[in-house]
Amino acid sequence: MTELTIEELTARMRRFVQERDWEQFHSPRNLALSVMIEAAELGEHFQWSADGNPTPGEAEREAISLEMADVLLYLLRLADRLDIDLLQAGAQKLELNALKYPVDKARGRTAKYDRL
Repeated sequence: MTELTIEELTARMRRFVQERDWEQFHSPRNLALSVMIEAAELGEHFQWSADGNPTPGEAEREAISLEMADVLLYLLRLADRLDIDLLQAGAQKLELNALKYPVDKARGRTAKYDRL
């Protein structure tokens, strides 16, 4: 299997939507809501785990994988509609988080940046 880039997956998603004439339904608002709805469906897989960190079986991993894919695809679609480079945004956010959560203060802690 060849490696797939974000750009290629975005283009495939764009074609998928265009072939079905769904662009009319893909407003930024609708796409943002879809990301949240799919993320909630992903959360359902972990909702009642006793320790909060289950080790899912193969069938559960497959279901989780598909929910994660739904989140990814809607997020890519939203980024495409808003002309946002997700890799660039992710890199920028990681740099900002590194400033907000310096290793010497944040290591091993869950406190929010304003409480470090």
